[in-house]
Amino acid sequence: MTTFSPELLLPAGSLEKMRAAYDFGADAVYAGQPRYSLRARNNAFGIEQLKQGVEEAHARGKKFFVTSNLLAHNDKVRTYLRDIEPVINLNPDALIMADPGLIMQVHEKWPHIPIHLSVQANTTNSATVKFWQKVGVSRIILSRELSLKEIEQIRQDCPDMEIEVFVHGALCIAYSGRCLLSGYFNHRDPNQGTCTNACRWDYKTHDAAVDPNTGEALAVEKMDSGFNFQHQQEESDKAFSACGDGQRHPKADQVYMIEEIGRPGSLMPIMEDEHGTYIMNSKDLRAIEHIEKLTKIGVDSLKIEGRTKSLYYVARTAQAYRRAIDDAVAGRPFNPALITELEGLANRGYTGGLLERRPANDYQNYETGHSVASRSQFVGEVRGVRADGWVEVETKNRFAVGDTLEIIHPTGNRYVKLENMQNQDGAAIDVASGNPLRVWIPVQGPVEGALVARLLPEAAASVEAVPA
Repeated sequence: MTTFSPELLLPAGSLEKMRAAYDFGADAVYAGQPRYSLRARNNAFGIEQLKQGVEEAHARGKKFFVTSNLLAHNDKVRTYLRDIEPVINLNPDALIMADPGLIMQVHEKWPHIPIHLSVQANTTNSATVKFWQKVGVSRIILSRELSLKEIEQIRQDCPDMEIEVFVHGALCIAYSGRCLLSGYFNHRDPNQGTCTNACRWDYKTHDAAVDPNTGEALAVEKMDSGFNFQHQQEESDKAFSACGDGQRHPKADQVYMIEEIGRPGSLMPIMEDEHGTYIMNSKDLRAIEHIEKLTKIGVDSLKIEGRTKSLYYVARTAQAYRRAIDDAVAGRPFNPALITELEGLANRGYTGGLLERRPANDYQNYETGHSVASRSQFVGEVRGVRADGWVEVETKNRFAVGDTLEIIHPTGNRYVKLENMQNQDGAAIDVASGNPLRVWIPVQGPVEGALVARLLPEAAASVEAVPA
């Protein structure tokens, strides 16, 4: 048992998500400053929303951080102090920043405001932590590229500096935050807050050749079947290794055209060499099984990524990681059921990232002997309660009578077998189609602010549900 409890830090893409994060266990949230954070798209926070968020957070005894972490070009440097001043006047608990010049300006003009160094700054060693500490930064968000052992060494070397570590969310395919794909394909610079997540699009491939006169990649013909990058990798490896003089063989560089499924006919060139292609789709980070270790190390804050993710994502991750932290602090063993709960979220496969150089969870399934692609689906939000115990659900996805539903509530989750359902007129119905329908279902117990998920058949068979 330990008396130290790390902060649980959740993303807030909107005021509604901020409230859910607090309801389900977050100690703090972070929201983006308009124009100067790396989520300029899909950011529901203007200055009025930031003001309301800070006030609500402090009224609840929680913390509210403002992300202002773009790497600024000169046009934004000129306007930065003007635009950050009203934000600082709101008294947020800290600014999350990355640009050294902007950090210098803020610290000189407002030395009282705490500054947390963004993961964008790629801090990977103790010397860098000490440098930023001398500059006046109060917390370092460590690079995602560090192992548990390296994090522990930094903690030991820098005992009086707050450190923060990402434990869940999307991973960049390049060094954290430094991916160039969005800028290359869409002329939207990730480091200016306009990343289009091009690494996660659905692509088709086409043969291409390079025009010897212009150097331009031109499509040759559409490929008839799925493209086997592994086969091409092997062929490239053979070609490269056959070059006894160490020079590159012509076949070791191959140009292809890719087509994103949402933009048919718009072909973009990529190159494959002996190392493979430079398009990939990284797994999502999940480090809930490492919370006990991170707590023992003394990491001050455990951070979840996802300001553009759903309300369901915020609630589910906050709840699961809150329980993991509380178990670790109380000396209870890790509960593998928390892994199963996170399988209810849409994900691209989970990984421990680089926290372990050879992650055990890549080889070990903690609960079953086979792969489970998904456990549940988010289907609705509770919007009202009748005196007879029926609750109004605003639907997000389809569910039906006979389904096993999980009622997700800050006081605890429970499973119910749905036996009855009504439409808005009180007539019995069997199926609730997707958004924006509202239906009524019977549910006993606390439901205010609850979310509703539908368990998939395999998961439903493994839980004990009571009649709704």
